[in-house]
Amino acid sequence: MRVLVVGNGAREHALCWALSRDASVERIYAAPGNAGMAEIATLEKISAADIPGLVEFAERESIDLTVVGPEAPLVAGLVDEMQARGLRAFGPTRDGARIEGSKAWARRLCDDHGIPGPRAGEFDAVDPAMAFVETLDAPFVVKVDGLAAGKGVTIAEDRASAERALQDSLVRKVFGDSGARVVVEEFLEGEEVTALGLTDGSAVIPLALAQDYKRALDGDRGPNTGGMGAYSPLPFVVPGERKEQIEGVLRATVAAMASMGIEYRGVLYAGLMLTDRGARVLEFNCRFGDPETQAILPRLTSNLTELLLACVEGNLADCTAEWTAQACVAVVLASHGYPGDYPTGVPIEGLDRVRDRDGVQAFHAGTAVRDGRVVTSGGRVVTISALGEGLDDARRRAYEACGLIEFEGKTLRGDVAQRIQGAA
Repeated sequence: MRVLVVGNGAREHALCWALSRDASVERIYAAPGNAGMAEIATLEKISAADIPGLVEFAERESIDLTVVGPEAPLVAGLVDEMQARGLRAFGPTRDGARIEGSKAWARRLCDDHGIPGPRAGEFDAVDPAMAFVETLDAPFVVKVDGLAAGKGVTIAEDRASAERALQDSLVRKVFGDSGARVVVEEFLEGEEVTALGLTDGSAVIPLALAQDYKRALDGDRGPNTGGMGAYSPLPFVVPGERKEQIEGVLRATVAAMASMGIEYRGVLYAGLMLTDRGARVLEFNCRFGDPETQAILPRLTSNLTELLLACVEGNLADCTAEWTAQACVAVVLASHGYPGDYPTGVPIEGLDRVRDRDGVQAFHAGTAVRDGRVVTSGGRVVTISALGEGLDDARRRAYEACGLIEFEGKTLRGDVAQRIQGAA
């Protein structure tokens, strides 16, 4: 089998790594890929945004399965174009990808189908948005409607901060067209979890739960990022009513889209808050999470290729997903200044030392090869994922491996999975 993975982040590297463990996968291509993916895949200099180029390549090279990592090509209709050429591609079509492409659309879907979420309103002007803010208790959540690479959410501690966030989006156009409309929500308290489910539009297989760290600094301080770490499993979610609520959200959402004529095939990401009133939807994504994927896939003992193909071909009901009892902790190493301005082209040392550690993976994100050396090329540089006999052991092994990698300006959160030490 010949597989094409679209994207160049640590999520896509983790997908390549998991697919490469399947003996039936003859060759993996990555477009555009990164320095780490080059060790297990053939890199093609095709942007993830170049839909005609990707389709033409898949057709020319007789690709058996295309796995789309990032959200932007899904929202732009890459899977639609693949299907039109008779090519198999994992991910939702343009209609289904709206669940991430428009937060307002996703919130309306929840409201129309009784899927629990926070009180919310959508606005394209500051004054009515502020009028809605006045009906809520602080803090307030302001989200740009469109895609913003995980950085379009503001937790405003007071009304002045909420107004600044609204002005940034609606007046100053900080997020461009993505911020032409905003969603304002009540702030929910509880444990935030990531629930991923594979689906063929009917059957749903929930994947292992994870919790990620969105803020840049320890203690959940600093600006929102694309994600600074994650861990799995979650010791505070055990089989029972709460787990059933979480999985119920995934199934209800797939069924809701089906009732609208949308056959959603791929992976559905639900960001949930576990409140005193039950699980509430914070956000949906139409793809695997990053960095959650780097904490989940090392725990998967089932054949990932078979699961993805079953989603595409509509026979997921015949499949199961099995997991190791081991825990996994994933820590992101980032460039100094991220998520703001940061340098690139900085040499990275120590990757070979991590490679020699059993149960530890260095999933590349912002890396490239220049003059024979691996250098930084992005804000999030590498995710270190480590398996362990429980979260304490996995956390220790992950941070030991983080210490082996050096590049000037290396930054990381030191508290990934720390709060739940001793829990598993």
